[in-house]
Amino acid sequence: MNVTFNHTGITVKDLDRSEAMFRDLFGFETFSRAPRDPAIISAVTGVRGAEVEVIYMRNGPARLELLCYSAPGDVARYVPRPCDLGSLHVAMNVDDMDTALERALAWPLEIVGTEVQIDDGPNKGGRIIYMRSPEEGLIIEMIQLPES
Repeated sequence: MNVTFNHTGITVKDLDRSEAMFRDLFGFETFSRAPRDPAIISAVTGVRGAEVEVIYMRNGPARLELLCYSAPGDVARYVPRPCDLGSLHVAMNVDDMDTALERALAWPLEIVGTEVQIDDGPNKGGRIIYMRSPEEGLIIEMIQLPES
């Protein structure tokens, strides 16, 4: 059996804003945008009355699925800490952390902790920072890889 990675899905509040953020800050391009059949979405998610519009974006081999639900009306905002079970983050390589950070703060993304130099692992010597999208609560990690 062959298994490969397909995409990461992120539920967002404002589809246009999220699409623009991933495009303008991180270089993703949209290759599909459309609403989905409510009966199919309700069946696959187990959420009765679900209605959603979906955008697929790509950056090289990485693919994101942005989902914006218009129903049901009782959608909750879930903002876990990075250590909480079920929390996830999306990591982006940047070639200039200072410029990327300046652009991200203007978007605005919020800094979660502090920028640090990576002390171990495959990115040892690089720089890293966690930021949060205030609307969705999504953690976005920016990594400036070490110079080779």
